Amino acid sequence: METQLPEYQTHEEYQNRRRKLNEIKEAGIDPYPHKFEPTTRIEQILEKYEKEEVGDSEAALLGKTPSARLGGRLILFRPMGKNAFGQLQEESSRIQILLNRDATKVAGLSEESGLAPLKFVEKMIDLGDLIGVEGALFRTHKGELTLFVKTLTLLCKTLLPLPDKHSGLADKGVRYRKRWLDLIVHPEVAKQLKMRSSIVRFVRTFFEEQGFLEVETPVLHHIYGGAEARPFVTELHALHQTMFLRIALEISLKKLMIGGLHHRLFEMSKVFRNEGIDKTHNPEFTMLEAYAAYLDYNDLMVLVEKLFEKLALRFFNSTQITIKQETSDAAITLDLKTPWKRLSMKQSLQEYAGICFDDTSDAKLKEILRQKTAVDPKEIAKASRGMLMAFLFEELVEEKLLQPHHIIDHPIETTPFCKPHRDPLKRKEGLVERFESFVLAREMCNAYTELNDPLLQRELFEHQAREREAGKEEAHPLDEEFLEAICQGMPPTGGLGIGIDRLVMLFTDASSIRDVIAFPLMKPESE
Repeated sequence: METQLPEYQTHEEYQNRRRKLNEIKEAGIDPYPHKFEPTTRIEQILEKYEKEEVGDSEAALLGKTPSARLGGRLILFRPMGKNAFGQLQEESSRIQILLNRDATKVAGLSEESGLAPLKFVEKMIDLGDLIGVEGALFRTHKGELTLFVKTLTLLCKTLLPLPDKHSGLADKGVRYRKRWLDLIVHPEVAKQLKMRSSIVRFVRTFFEEQGFLEVETPVLHHIYGGAEARPFVTELHALHQTMFLRIALEISLKKLMIGGLHHRLFEMSKVFRNEGIDKTHNPEFTMLEAYAAYLDYNDLMVLVEKLFEKLALRFFNSTQITIKQETSDAAITLDLKTPWKRLSMKQSLQEYAGICFDDTSDAKLKEILRQKTAVDPKEIAKASRGMLMAFLFEELVEEKLLQPHHIIDHPIETTPFCKPHRDPLKRKEGLVERFESFVLAREMCNAYTELNDPLLQRELFEHQAREREAGKEEAHPLDEEFLEAICQGMPPTGGLGIGIDRLVMLFTDASSIRDVIAFPLMKPESE
Protein backbone atom coordinates (compact mmCIF):
# COMPACT_ATOMS: atom_id res chain seq x y z
CA MET A 1 0.00 0.00 0.00
CA GLU A 2 1.46 3.34 -1.06
CA THR A 3 1.37 6.19 1.40
CA GLN A 4 1.22 9.77 0.21
CA LEU A 5 4.15 11.92 1.25
CA PRO A 6 3.40 14.86 3.50
CA GLU A 7 3.41 18.09 1.54
CA TYR A 8 6.58 19.44 3.17
CA GLN A 9 8.60 16.44 1.90
CA THR A 10 7.79 17.35 -1.70
CA HIS A 11 9.35 20.81 -1.42
CA GLU A 12 12.58 21.47 -3.28
CA GLU A 13 14.28 22.85 -0.17
CA TYR A 14 13.55 19.64 1.73
CA GLN A 15 15.03 17.56 -1.08
CA ASN A 16 18.15 19.79 -1.21
CA ARG A 17 18.73 19.43 2.50
CA ARG A 18 18.29 15.67 2.30
CA ARG A 19 21.02 15.62 -0.32
CA LYS A 20 23.29 17.74 1.88
CA LEU A 21 22.59 15.43 4.79
CA ASN A 22 23.95 12.47 2.83
CA GLU A 23 27.01 14.45 1.75
CA ILE A 24 27.69 15.49 5.34
CA LYS A 25 27.67 11.85 6.41
CA GLU A 26 30.00 10.96 3.52
CA ALA A 27 32.40 13.67 4.74
CA GLY A 28 32.72 11.77 8.02
CA ILE A 29 30.55 14.05 10.14
CA ASP A 30 27.75 12.86 12.40
CA PRO A 31 24.91 15.34 11.68
CA TYR A 32 23.13 14.39 14.92
CA PRO A 33 25.79 13.94 17.65
CA HIS A 34 24.76 12.67 21.07
CA LYS A 35 26.16 15.49 23.18
CA PHE A 36 27.68 18.96 23.22
CA GLU A 37 28.69 20.88 26.33
CA PRO A 38 28.45 24.69 26.13
CA THR A 39 30.43 26.50 28.80
CA THR A 40 27.80 29.21 29.10
CA ARG A 41 24.72 30.62 27.41
CA ILE A 42 24.49 33.48 24.94
CA GLU A 43 22.32 35.51 27.31
CA GLN A 44 24.94 35.21 30.06
CA ILE A 45 27.76 36.20 27.70
CA LEU A 46 25.89 39.31 26.57
CA GLU A 47 25.13 40.34 30.14
CA LYS A 48 28.66 39.68 31.41
CA TYR A 49 30.46 41.59 28.67
CA GLU A 50 27.83 44.26 27.99
CA LYS A 51 30.18 47.09 29.01
CA GLU A 52 33.47 45.26 29.46
CA GLU A 53 36.35 45.61 27.03
CA VAL A 54 37.41 42.24 25.59
CA GLY A 55 39.92 43.08 22.85
CA ASP A 56 39.95 43.04 19.06
CA SER A 57 39.95 40.25 16.47
CA GLU A 58 43.76 39.99 16.41
CA ALA A 59 43.83 39.38 20.16
CA ALA A 60 41.03 36.83 19.77
CA LEU A 61 42.97 35.00 17.05
CA LEU A 62 45.94 34.73 19.40
CA GLY A 63 43.72 33.46 22.24
CA LYS A 64 44.27 36.53 24.40
CA THR A 65 40.58 37.30 24.94
CA PRO A 66 37.90 35.45 26.98
CA SER A 67 36.94 32.08 25.49
CA ALA A 68 33.47 30.60 25.18
CA ARG A 69 31.74 27.50 23.85
CA LEU A 70 28.14 28.19 22.76
CA GLY A 71 25.28 26.32 21.17
CA GLY A 72 22.44 27.72 19.12
CA ARG A 73 20.64 28.06 15.82
CA LEU A 74 22.29 29.74 12.84
CA ILE A 75 19.86 32.42 11.66
CA LEU A 76 22.13 34.60 9.50
CA PHE A 77 25.22 33.84 7.41
CA ARG A 78 27.19 36.22 5.15
CA PRO A 79 30.40 35.02 3.38
CA MET A 80 32.87 37.89 2.86
CA GLY A 81 36.02 36.58 1.17
CA LYS A 82 38.25 34.86 3.70
CA ASN A 83 35.77 35.58 6.51
CA ALA A 84 32.11 34.90 7.08
CA PHE A 85 29.85 36.54 9.62
CA GLY A 86 26.77 34.92 11.13
CA GLN A 87 24.19 35.28 13.88
CA LEU A 88 23.71 32.53 16.44
CA GLN A 89 20.39 32.44 18.33
CA GLU A 90 19.73 30.65 21.60
CA GLU A 91 16.25 31.13 23.05
CA SER A 92 15.60 34.88 22.70
CA SER A 93 19.29 35.96 22.65
CA ARG A 94 21.59 36.38 19.64
CA ILE A 95 25.34 36.87 19.22
CA GLN A 96 27.45 37.56 16.15
CA ILE A 97 30.02 34.93 15.12
CA LEU A 98 33.04 35.20 12.80
CA LEU A 99 34.40 32.28 10.81
CA ASN A 100 37.85 32.55 9.19
CA ARG A 101 39.18 30.60 6.22
CA ASP A 102 42.52 29.81 7.92
CA ALA A 103 41.60 29.68 11.62
CA THR A 104 38.19 27.97 11.76
CA LYS A 105 37.92 24.17 11.81
CA VAL A 106 34.87 21.93 11.46
CA ALA A 107 34.67 19.10 13.98
CA GLY A 108 34.80 15.66 12.32
CA LEU A 109 35.52 16.94 8.79
CA SER A 110 37.88 14.48 7.09
CA GLU A 111 40.60 15.55 4.67
CA GLU A 112 39.22 13.03 2.16
CA SER A 113 36.16 15.22 1.72
CA GLY A 114 38.28 17.68 -0.27
CA LEU A 115 36.44 20.61 1.31
CA ALA A 116 38.09 23.39 3.27
CA PRO A 117 36.23 24.09 6.55
CA LEU A 118 34.82 27.47 5.53
CA LYS A 119 33.78 26.16 2.13
CA PHE A 120 32.11 23.19 3.85
CA VAL A 121 30.09 25.56 6.05
CA GLU A 122 29.07 27.66 3.04
CA LYS A 123 27.90 24.61 1.07
CA MET A 124 26.51 22.28 3.72
CA ILE A 125 25.28 24.39 6.64
CA ASP A 126 21.89 26.06 6.14
CA LEU A 127 20.06 28.76 8.04
CA GLY A 128 18.18 27.07 10.85
CA ASP A 129 20.82 24.42 11.50
CA LEU A 130 21.87 23.95 15.11
CA ILE A 131 25.60 24.35 15.64
CA GLY A 132 28.11 24.51 18.46
CA VAL A 133 30.90 27.08 18.28
CA GLU A 134 34.06 27.41 20.35
CA GLY A 135 36.41 30.35 20.22
CA ALA A 136 37.37 33.73 21.65
CA LEU A 137 35.36 36.90 22.14
CA PHE A 138 36.19 40.29 20.64
CA ARG A 139 34.54 43.52 19.62
CA THR A 140 34.28 44.70 16.02
CA HIS A 141 35.19 48.24 14.96
CA LYS A 142 31.50 49.08 15.44
CA GLY A 143 31.59 47.74 19.00
CA GLU A 144 29.53 44.57 18.45
CA LEU A 145 30.44 41.65 20.71
CA THR A 146 31.48 38.75 18.45
CA LEU A 147 32.81 35.22 18.87
CA PHE A 148 35.85 34.34 16.71
CA VAL A 149 35.07 30.70 15.96
CA LYS A 150 38.02 28.29 16.21
CA THR A 151 35.89 25.11 16.01
CA LEU A 152 32.40 24.64 14.61
CA THR A 153 30.39 21.49 15.41
CA LEU A 154 27.21 20.54 13.57
CA LEU A 155 24.65 19.60 16.23
CA CYS A 156 21.51 19.07 14.15
CA LYS A 157 21.01 19.27 10.41
CA THR A 158 17.58 20.70 9.68
CA LEU A 159 15.53 19.49 6.74
CA LEU A 160 13.11 22.39 6.49
CA PRO A 161 13.94 26.09 6.08
CA LEU A 162 12.96 28.86 8.44
CA PRO A 163 10.13 31.13 7.34
CA ASP A 164 11.05 34.44 5.80
CA LYS A 165 11.50 36.80 8.76
CA HIS A 166 9.39 39.54 7.14
CA SER A 167 6.52 37.74 5.43
CA GLY A 168 6.84 34.03 6.08
CA LEU A 169 5.16 33.83 9.48
CA ALA A 170 2.81 36.78 9.79
CA ASP A 171 -0.47 34.88 10.09
CA LYS A 172 -1.47 34.64 13.76
CA GLY A 173 -3.25 31.33 13.24
CA VAL A 174 -0.13 29.72 11.80
CA ARG A 175 2.00 31.20 14.57
CA TYR A 176 -0.22 29.72 17.30
CA ARG A 177 -0.51 26.36 15.55
CA LYS A 178 3.22 26.07 14.81
CA ARG A 179 4.49 27.61 18.00
CA TRP A 180 7.97 26.15 17.52
CA LEU A 181 8.40 28.31 14.41
CA ASP A 182 6.87 31.30 16.16
CA LEU A 183 9.48 31.03 18.91
CA ILE A 184 12.35 30.79 16.42
CA VAL A 185 11.24 33.70 14.25
CA HIS A 186 9.78 35.93 16.98
CA PRO A 187 12.07 35.78 20.05
CA GLU A 188 9.78 38.18 21.94
CA VAL A 189 7.26 35.32 22.19
CA ALA A 190 9.76 33.37 24.28
CA LYS A 191 10.05 36.33 26.65
CA GLN A 192 6.29 36.38 27.09
CA LEU A 193 6.08 32.65 27.85
CA LYS A 194 9.03 32.90 30.24
CA MET A 195 7.23 35.76 31.97
CA ARG A 196 4.27 33.43 32.39
CA SER A 197 6.51 30.90 34.11
CA SER A 198 7.87 33.56 36.48
CA ILE A 199 4.36 34.80 37.32
CA VAL A 200 3.09 31.28 38.03
CA ARG A 201 6.05 30.63 40.30
CA PHE A 202 5.42 33.91 42.15
CA VAL A 203 1.71 33.13 42.63
CA ARG A 204 2.52 29.68 43.98
CA THR A 205 5.04 31.14 46.43
CA PHE A 206 2.58 33.85 47.51
CA PHE A 207 -0.07 31.33 48.52
CA GLU A 208 2.45 29.16 50.32
CA GLU A 209 3.61 32.21 52.30
CA GLN A 210 -0.03 32.88 53.22
CA GLY A 211 -0.20 29.45 54.85
CA PHE A 212 -1.83 27.49 52.02
CA LEU A 213 -0.91 23.87 51.28
CA GLU A 214 -0.72 22.93 47.60
CA VAL A 215 -2.51 19.70 46.65
CA GLU A 216 -3.39 17.75 43.51
CA THR A 217 -6.87 16.43 42.73
CA PRO A 218 -8.24 14.20 39.93
CA VAL A 219 -8.74 15.41 36.37
CA LEU A 220 -11.23 12.62 35.58
CA HIS A 221 -14.55 12.75 37.43
CA HIS A 222 -17.60 10.51 37.58
CA ILE A 223 -19.75 13.63 38.06
CA TYR A 224 -18.64 17.09 37.08
CA GLY A 225 -19.36 20.23 39.09
CA GLY A 226 -18.06 23.43 40.62
CA ALA A 227 -19.12 25.70 37.76
CA GLU A 228 -21.87 26.08 35.20
CA ALA A 229 -20.20 24.71 32.07
CA ARG A 230 -20.47 21.94 29.51
CA PRO A 231 -17.88 19.21 30.11
CA PHE A 232 -15.68 17.11 27.86
CA VAL A 233 -16.84 13.49 27.96
CA THR A 234 -14.61 10.42 27.72
CA GLU A 235 -14.81 6.69 28.41
CA LEU A 236 -12.88 4.71 31.03
CA HIS A 237 -12.62 1.33 29.32
CA ALA A 238 -11.20 -0.51 32.35
CA LEU A 239 -14.38 0.14 34.35
CA HIS A 240 -16.82 0.63 31.44
CA GLN A 241 -17.72 4.06 32.77
CA THR A 242 -18.40 7.44 31.26
CA MET A 243 -16.05 10.03 32.74
CA PHE A 244 -15.78 13.82 32.54
CA LEU A 245 -12.76 16.11 32.42
CA ARG A 246 -13.09 18.44 35.37
CA ILE A 247 -14.65 21.84 34.78
CA ALA A 248 -13.44 23.16 38.16
CA LEU A 249 -11.25 22.16 41.10
CA GLU A 250 -13.87 22.97 43.72
CA ILE A 251 -15.55 19.68 44.65
CA SER A 252 -12.39 17.70 45.38
CA LEU A 253 -10.78 20.57 47.29
CA LYS A 254 -13.87 20.96 49.47
CA LYS A 255 -13.81 17.26 50.29
CA LEU A 256 -10.24 17.71 51.51
CA MET A 257 -11.34 20.71 53.58
CA ILE A 258 -14.12 18.61 55.11
CA GLY A 259 -11.58 15.90 55.92
CA GLY A 260 -9.40 18.43 57.71
CA LEU A 261 -6.26 17.86 55.63
CA HIS A 262 -5.18 21.45 56.26
CA HIS A 263 -6.92 24.68 57.18
CA ARG A 264 -5.87 26.33 53.90
CA LEU A 265 -5.58 24.50 50.58
CA PHE A 266 -4.90 25.52 46.98
CA GLU A 267 -4.42 23.90 43.61
CA MET A 268 -3.18 25.47 40.38
CA SER A 269 -3.92 23.24 37.44
CA LYS A 270 -5.75 22.70 34.14
CA VAL A 271 -9.52 22.65 33.89
CA PHE A 272 -11.58 21.93 30.78
CA ARG A 273 -14.82 23.50 29.58
CA ASN A 274 -16.40 22.48 26.29
CA GLU A 275 -17.35 26.01 25.34
CA GLY A 276 -16.54 28.82 22.93
CA ILE A 277 -13.14 30.24 22.04
CA ASP A 278 -12.41 33.96 22.02
CA LYS A 279 -9.78 36.44 23.20
CA THR A 280 -10.27 35.59 26.88
CA HIS A 281 -11.50 31.96 26.67
CA ASN A 282 -9.72 28.73 25.75
CA PRO A 283 -11.45 25.37 26.41
CA GLU A 284 -8.34 24.17 28.28
CA PHE A 285 -7.09 26.75 30.75
CA THR A 286 -5.21 27.11 34.04
CA MET A 287 -7.14 27.86 37.19
CA LEU A 288 -6.05 28.49 40.73
CA GLU A 289 -8.59 27.65 43.41
CA ALA A 290 -7.94 28.28 47.09
CA TYR A 291 -10.02 27.53 50.20
CA ALA A 292 -9.37 28.92 53.67
CA ALA A 293 -11.17 27.87 56.82
CA TYR A 294 -12.47 30.71 59.02
CA LEU A 295 -12.19 33.36 56.27
CA ASP A 296 -15.06 34.99 54.38
CA TYR A 297 -15.35 36.93 51.13
CA ASN A 298 -14.21 40.16 52.81
CA ASP A 299 -10.93 38.53 53.80
CA LEU A 300 -10.46 37.14 50.31
CA MET A 301 -10.84 40.58 48.73
CA VAL A 302 -7.86 41.72 50.80
CA LEU A 303 -5.91 38.60 49.78
CA VAL A 304 -6.58 39.14 46.07
CA GLU A 305 -5.63 42.82 46.22
CA LYS A 306 -2.41 41.95 48.01
CA LEU A 307 -1.51 39.35 45.37
CA PHE A 308 -1.97 41.74 42.44
CA GLU A 309 -0.17 44.56 44.21
CA LYS A 310 2.80 42.31 44.99
CA LEU A 311 2.90 41.04 41.42
CA ALA A 312 3.06 44.60 40.09
CA LEU A 313 5.81 45.54 42.53
CA ARG A 314 7.79 42.38 41.74
CA PHE A 315 7.72 42.69 37.96
CA PHE A 316 7.35 46.47 37.43
CA ASN A 317 8.67 48.01 40.67
CA SER A 318 5.45 49.98 40.88
CA THR A 319 1.77 49.41 41.51
CA GLN A 320 1.11 51.33 38.29
CA ILE A 321 1.39 49.43 35.02
CA THR A 322 0.81 50.79 31.52
CA ILE A 323 -1.33 48.77 29.12
CA LYS A 324 -1.67 49.31 25.37
CA GLN A 325 -5.29 49.21 24.32
CA GLU A 326 -5.77 47.20 21.15
CA THR A 327 -8.81 49.18 20.03
CA SER A 328 -7.20 52.56 20.63
CA ASP A 329 -3.94 54.37 20.03
CA ALA A 330 -3.98 55.47 23.66
CA ALA A 331 -2.52 53.50 26.52
CA ILE A 332 -4.07 53.20 29.96
CA THR A 333 -2.26 53.25 33.29
CA LEU A 334 -3.73 50.85 35.82
CA ASP A 335 -3.09 51.33 39.52
CA LEU A 336 -3.17 48.03 41.39
CA LYS A 337 -2.43 49.58 44.77
CA THR A 338 -4.64 48.36 47.61
CA PRO A 339 -7.41 48.88 48.56
CA TRP A 340 -9.45 48.43 45.39
CA LYS A 341 -12.80 50.03 44.73
CA ARG A 342 -15.74 47.96 46.01
CA LEU A 343 -19.24 48.20 44.63
CA SER A 344 -22.25 45.97 45.01
CA MET A 345 -23.66 44.80 41.69
CA LYS A 346 -26.60 47.13 42.25
CA GLN A 347 -24.30 50.07 42.94
CA SER A 348 -22.32 49.34 39.78
CA LEU A 349 -25.53 49.47 37.72
CA GLN A 350 -26.30 52.88 39.21
CA GLU A 351 -22.77 54.27 38.75
CA TYR A 352 -21.92 52.93 35.29
CA ALA A 353 -25.31 52.38 33.61
CA GLY A 354 -27.53 54.93 35.35
CA ILE A 355 -30.00 52.23 36.48
CA CYS A 356 -31.48 52.46 39.97
CA PHE A 357 -32.26 48.77 40.25
CA ASP A 358 -34.50 48.83 43.35
CA ASP A 359 -36.71 51.55 41.86
CA THR A 360 -37.10 49.91 38.45
CA SER A 361 -39.76 47.32 37.65
CA ASP A 362 -39.04 43.96 36.02
CA ALA A 363 -40.90 45.10 32.92
CA LYS A 364 -38.71 48.21 32.60
CA LEU A 365 -35.51 46.20 33.19
CA LYS A 366 -36.52 43.80 30.42
CA GLU A 367 -37.23 46.71 28.12
CA ILE A 368 -33.74 48.12 28.78
CA LEU A 369 -32.19 44.73 28.02
CA ARG A 370 -34.12 44.39 24.76
CA GLN A 371 -33.19 47.91 23.62
CA LYS A 372 -29.56 48.15 24.74
CA THR A 373 -28.14 44.60 24.73
CA ALA A 374 -27.77 41.50 22.59
CA VAL A 375 -29.24 39.13 25.20
CA ASP A 376 -31.57 36.53 23.66
CA PRO A 377 -35.16 37.86 23.97
CA LYS A 378 -36.29 34.38 25.08
CA GLU A 379 -33.81 34.51 27.96
CA ILE A 380 -35.00 38.00 28.88
CA ALA A 381 -38.65 36.93 28.86
CA LYS A 382 -38.18 34.10 31.35
CA ALA A 383 -35.49 35.75 33.52
CA SER A 384 -36.00 36.18 37.25
CA ARG A 385 -35.22 39.55 38.81
CA GLY A 386 -31.83 38.28 39.93
CA MET A 387 -30.94 37.16 36.40
CA LEU A 388 -32.07 40.53 35.04
CA MET A 389 -29.54 42.13 37.37
CA ALA A 390 -26.81 39.78 36.15
CA PHE A 391 -27.63 40.35 32.47
CA LEU A 392 -27.61 44.12 32.88
CA PHE A 393 -24.28 44.02 34.69
CA GLU A 394 -22.62 41.80 32.08
CA GLU A 395 -23.89 43.82 29.15
CA LEU A 396 -23.73 47.42 30.40
CA VAL A 397 -21.16 47.55 33.21
CA GLU A 398 -18.35 45.02 32.73
CA GLU A 399 -16.76 46.83 29.78
CA LYS A 400 -16.37 49.98 31.90
CA LEU A 401 -14.45 48.32 34.74
CA LEU A 402 -10.96 49.21 33.54
CA GLN A 403 -9.40 50.14 36.87
CA PRO A 404 -9.44 47.44 39.60
CA HIS A 405 -12.90 46.77 41.07
CA HIS A 406 -14.47 44.23 43.38
CA ILE A 407 -18.11 43.71 42.43
CA ILE A 408 -19.82 42.21 45.47
CA ASP A 409 -23.22 40.82 46.52
CA HIS A 410 -24.50 38.88 43.51
CA PRO A 411 -27.96 37.34 42.95
CA ILE A 412 -28.29 33.77 44.20
CA GLU A 413 -29.49 32.57 40.79
CA THR A 414 -25.92 32.91 39.47
CA THR A 415 -24.21 31.15 42.35
CA PRO A 416 -25.46 27.79 43.66
CA PHE A 417 -22.52 27.14 46.03
CA CYS A 418 -22.43 30.47 47.83
CA LYS A 419 -23.65 31.42 51.31
CA PRO A 420 -26.74 33.68 51.44
CA HIS A 421 -25.89 37.17 52.64
CA ARG A 422 -25.57 37.65 56.41
CA ASP A 423 -27.46 40.96 56.17
CA PRO A 424 -31.15 39.97 56.60
CA LEU A 425 -32.37 42.58 54.10
CA LYS A 426 -29.89 41.50 51.42
CA ARG A 427 -30.66 37.85 52.14
CA LYS A 428 -34.34 38.59 51.62
CA GLU A 429 -33.47 40.21 48.28
CA GLY A 430 -31.79 36.95 47.20
CA LEU A 431 -28.20 38.19 47.38
CA VAL A 432 -25.19 36.07 48.29
CA GLU A 433 -21.70 36.79 49.60
CA ARG A 434 -19.83 36.61 46.33
CA PHE A 435 -17.44 38.96 44.61
CA GLU A 436 -15.78 39.09 41.24
CA SER A 437 -12.60 41.13 40.69
CA PHE A 438 -12.27 43.04 37.44
CA VAL A 439 -9.25 44.71 35.86
CA LEU A 440 -9.19 46.04 32.30
CA ALA A 441 -12.84 44.96 31.92
CA ARG A 442 -11.87 41.31 32.46
CA GLU A 443 -12.99 39.07 35.27
CA MET A 444 -9.83 38.12 37.16
CA CYS A 445 -11.22 36.43 40.22
CA ASN A 446 -14.42 34.82 41.50
CA ALA A 447 -14.83 34.26 45.23
CA TYR A 448 -17.46 33.22 47.78
CA THR A 449 -18.19 32.86 51.40
CA GLU A 450 -18.71 29.16 50.83
CA LEU A 451 -22.01 27.40 51.46
CA ASN A 452 -21.71 24.71 54.15
CA ASP A 453 -25.39 24.19 54.97
CA PRO A 454 -26.13 20.66 53.64
CA LEU A 455 -29.90 21.16 53.45
CA LEU A 456 -29.66 24.39 51.46
CA GLN A 457 -26.96 22.82 49.32
CA ARG A 458 -29.31 19.96 48.44
CA GLU A 459 -32.10 22.40 47.67
CA LEU A 460 -29.86 24.33 45.26
CA PHE A 461 -28.57 21.13 43.65
CA GLU A 462 -32.13 19.96 43.08
CA HIS A 463 -32.96 23.30 41.49
CA GLN A 464 -29.98 22.83 39.16
CA ALA A 465 -31.15 19.31 38.35
CA ARG A 466 -34.57 20.66 37.33
CA GLU A 467 -32.86 23.20 35.07
CA ARG A 468 -30.89 20.36 33.43
CA GLU A 469 -34.11 18.47 32.80
CA ALA A 470 -35.50 21.61 31.20
CA GLY A 471 -32.59 21.68 28.75
CA LYS A 472 -29.89 23.80 30.42
CA GLU A 473 -26.72 21.85 29.55
CA GLU A 474 -24.45 23.94 31.82
CA ALA A 475 -26.44 23.27 35.02
CA HIS A 476 -24.92 21.06 37.72
CA PRO A 477 -25.86 17.39 37.91
CA LEU A 478 -26.94 16.33 41.38
CA ASP A 479 -23.86 15.03 43.23
CA GLU A 480 -24.95 12.77 46.09
CA GLU A 481 -21.37 11.99 47.11
CA PHE A 482 -20.59 15.64 47.64
CA LEU A 483 -23.85 16.15 49.55
CA GLU A 484 -22.88 13.26 51.80
CA ALA A 485 -19.49 14.87 52.40
CA ILE A 486 -21.08 18.25 53.26
CA CYS A 487 -23.25 16.45 55.83
CA GLN A 488 -20.00 15.50 57.57
CA GLY A 489 -19.37 19.19 58.22
CA MET A 490 -17.16 21.85 56.59
CA PRO A 491 -15.96 24.78 58.70
CA PRO A 492 -16.85 28.36 57.71
CA THR A 493 -14.73 28.78 54.60
CA GLY A 494 -13.81 31.35 52.00
CA GLY A 495 -13.08 30.10 48.50
CA LEU A 496 -11.70 31.82 45.42
CA GLY A 497 -10.78 31.04 41.85
CA ILE A 498 -8.27 33.00 39.76
CA GLY A 499 -7.86 32.53 36.02
CA ILE A 500 -4.09 32.28 35.64
CA ASP A 501 -4.13 32.85 31.88
CA ARG A 502 -5.99 36.15 32.25
CA LEU A 503 -3.70 37.19 35.07
CA VAL A 504 -0.70 36.55 32.80
CA MET A 505 -2.42 38.46 29.99
CA LEU A 506 -2.65 41.48 32.28
CA PHE A 507 0.99 41.46 33.35
CA THR A 508 2.37 40.75 29.87
CA ASP A 509 0.04 43.23 28.13
CA ALA A 510 -1.34 40.48 25.88
CA SER A 511 -4.50 41.15 23.88
CA SER A 512 -5.44 37.47 23.46
CA ILE A 513 -5.34 34.44 25.75
CA ARG A 514 -3.64 32.59 22.88
CA ASP A 515 -0.57 34.80 23.31
CA VAL A 516 0.09 33.47 26.81
CA ILE A 517 -0.66 29.78 26.21
CA ALA A 518 2.15 27.86 24.51
CA PHE A 519 -0.25 25.70 22.51
CA PRO A 520 -3.76 27.17 22.37
CA LEU A 521 -6.50 25.08 20.80
CA MET A 522 -6.81 25.69 17.07
CA LYS A 523 -8.54 24.11 14.13
CA PRO A 524 -6.34 21.56 12.32
CA GLU A 525 -4.37 23.15 9.50
CA SER A 526 -6.28 21.09 6.94
CA GLU A 527 -9.44 22.98 7.88
